[in-house]
Amino acid sequence: MKMTAQALKQKVGQFFFPAVFINDTEENIQETERLIKEHNIGGLTFFHSRASAATNYESKKKIVFNDDSYQKIKDLIVRYQKAASTPLLISIDAEWGLAMRIEKTPQYPYAITLGALPENKSALVYEVGKQIGLDLKAAGIHYNLSPLADINNNPNNPVIGYRSFGENKEKVANFSIEYLKGMSEVGVLGCLKHFPGHGNTNVDSHLGLPVLNETLEELLENELYPFIKGIENNVDSIMIGHLAVPSLNDGKNTSATLSKPIIENLLRKQLGYEGLVISDALNMHSVSKLYKTKGQLEWEAFNAGNDVLCFAENVPQGIEAILENATPERIEESFNRIMKAKEKVGILSGDTFTSGELDFEKTAALNLEIAQNSITKIIDNSNTELSFQAQKDNQLAKLSLYKGVGNTFFETLNSKLESPEFAFESLENSNVESLKNELQNFETIIISLFVPKAKPMNNFEIDNEVLELLSKLLQSKKCIVYVFGNPYVLPIIPYLTKASGLIQVYQDFNEFQKNAGIQFLENIPCKGILPVNIDIQ
Repeated sequence: MKMTAQALKQKVGQFFFPAVFINDTEENIQETERLIKEHNIGGLTFFHSRASAATNYESKKKIVFNDDSYQKIKDLIVRYQKAASTPLLISIDAEWGLAMRIEKTPQYPYAITLGALPENKSALVYEVGKQIGLDLKAAGIHYNLSPLADINNNPNNPVIGYRSFGENKEKVANFSIEYLKGMSEVGVLGCLKHFPGHGNTNVDSHLGLPVLNETLEELLENELYPFIKGIENNVDSIMIGHLAVPSLNDGKNTSATLSKPIIENLLRKQLGYEGLVISDALNMHSVSKLYKTKGQLEWEAFNAGNDVLCFAENVPQGIEAILENATPERIEESFNRIMKAKEKVGILSGDTFTSGELDFEKTAALNLEIAQNSITKIIDNSNTELSFQAQKDNQLAKLSLYKGVGNTFFETLNSKLESPEFAFESLENSNVESLKNELQNFETIIISLFVPKAKPMNNFEIDNEVLELLSKLLQSKKCIVYVFGNPYVLPIIPYLTKASGLIQVYQDFNEFQKNAGIQFLENIPCKGILPVNIDIQ
């Protein structure tokens, strides 16, 4: 009997995927090694550093950059695997590549940028999934906690936005599946998140609990659609979001992560999903503050139907709570699902999984092709002609916002369209008043707006002085505006409808800037489609 209890405990350990940090102290690293040895945990979820882990950002801890992070994660994975008697399943959030967590690694476009691709270019999304998979493999990572299957139909969403493929449910479903297939092709596990759909919320679940008021019928019609398609395509895993959906939960505002009706009844029974279910990070404030007793949150999440407890903070107590309360059958079910995932990536048969090198050239070529197919024209009044005429009349100026004049976009334009250049980089080292005065002398202005942040908080960190400057210029000059950033920024720019030209470029990568310059000079038609509905003023 003793042996069985011990064997059961070893199995329960597999459900725990605590967070580990690439840039951590030796003391913390040894603590993780102890957890691995003593509790036979199933896997780890990597973050850059304690300061960058999602719920810590409101503490405003400074994130210290470390150019050696990539080498550090490779070394740590080797070290942690050595400590494990059952090979660990290593996971990370790499929605737009390892660069989401690790500096100096390949970065791919955000999902919203991919969402601007026409449907017939979905092969590019497959390629992104495949390349990200290869990058993860090179580091020894088996499991990418992405893509998002959330349909972003709420412009005030503080946390999904640019991470979603957009608001068209078919496109979100198709592109999610292409991305997953690309990863699967190279043997990396994927994950659709955040079930049952985090798109139509206006609360950040890292900090509070969003509530979805839709009925089951409405959810099946929209939010659940990409998940259903994913299930039909045998998605490896589904992550449950920290969202309350009272209509699915006897009217209660309980997080889906802790809701049996949502996981067991809806996802498992009604939608017929048999794959791995992983909780969203259990340190997130919408759930982490619910229970005083350590281990109870982990038990509640397991009891609701999660197989993998991500970012579990109380491993020993959680294991005890599950052992006390769960049936051996239920433990067996989750254990088998985790083992199946480990089998799929080959780690149980001795595959070390570190193969290949990071290929920055391949990433750049792929990014360029995405840039060529995603650039989106919103307003067009033959800008190219207008600018060449203005240049001839010495009436053309260029204005760069939040980047110096030495940016790739301006450099590309200057091969044929030289003109005086001005820049606003920050309130500390740029004077908005003198810019206003100097730009008085020109009638046509090419404006490149490099949006400072991808998240909408505080107007994407665009200074009010810059919005005032744009407002003045748009009302008094012929302005051709190129926006390098999240398209949700467009409604906050006053008088944007008065622009002579408005082009949405999505990313500020060199490939995107260069392509935008070429598109402008050669007046090439834009192939991209705005992935979300936006009202500009």
